[in-house]
Amino acid sequence: MLSNLKKFLFFWLMLTLAFSSNAQQKDQSVPTSFKFKTVVIDAGHGGKDPGAHGAISLEKNVALAIAKKLEKAIEAQIPDVNVVMTRSTDKFIELNKRSEIANKNGANLFISIHCNSSPQIRADNYHKGVLLLVYGFHRNQEQMEALRENASIYIEKNYKETYSDYNENDPTAFIALNAFRQKYRKQSVQFAELINQQFTANDGRRSLGVKEQGVLVLAHSAMPAVLVETGFINNISEEKYLNSDEGQQAIVHSIVAALIKYKTSMAVR
Repeated sequence: MLSNLKKFLFFWLMLTLAFSSNAQQKDQSVPTSFKFKTVVIDAGHGGKDPGAHGAISLEKNVALAIAKKLEKAIEAQIPDVNVVMTRSTDKFIELNKRSEIANKNGANLFISIHCNSSPQIRADNYHKGVLLLVYGFHRNQEQMEALRENASIYIEKNYKETYSDYNENDPTAFIALNAFRQKYRKQSVQFAELINQQFTANDGRRSLGVKEQGVLVLAHSAMPAVLVETGFINNISEEKYLNSDEGQQAIVHSIVAALIKYKTSMAVR
């Protein structure tokens, strides 16, 4: 006879598969009680870590300026969503601490803001445009560990009492955690593609697309996560754009518009 945990995980897995099947047919979408409530904004680098640099600016400062504008825009346009910043000042935050902040706050989405840079001292017109990164599916162990550590968030608040026989090495538990990982990867790609669409279709920005990489800042995030390379800071024209209020507001507008669409899609799943 299956234990309580196995029964629950088996039921959850079957329910997830059913929802995934229904999601393929929009007219059969099944509403759930899921509530999208917390977004973590991560301004890349900071403090002793300047990041990339251009002729007149540092990545850490540009990232922070965009992140703070994004925080205000979300609070104004999506007031039912709580915004958590990994840093709001010129402070160095270790990479693992950034995802830890997101995990502890039970975030539904992690957005990391960065600037790209080419190996050249000055990037040419070829090295320009936005790039969206999600965590590489081939590098899954770190995220599996984060999901395992945060299992209580995704099962039940009192899971230790209810599922006292929980064994992280149990094949059934592994199947459930793996299902979460695949779901978060799919949602990460979905959100990244929505941002990319906003950048290209509405802002006319060149895009290098959505790519999977073993990005360390995303490695331990137990939720959908996207790193936004907002442009090449060592490209003279893009650096000017990245430092301008107009450019920063346009970047923020694209991310918020994508977030609204993403949030809406989550509400009907």
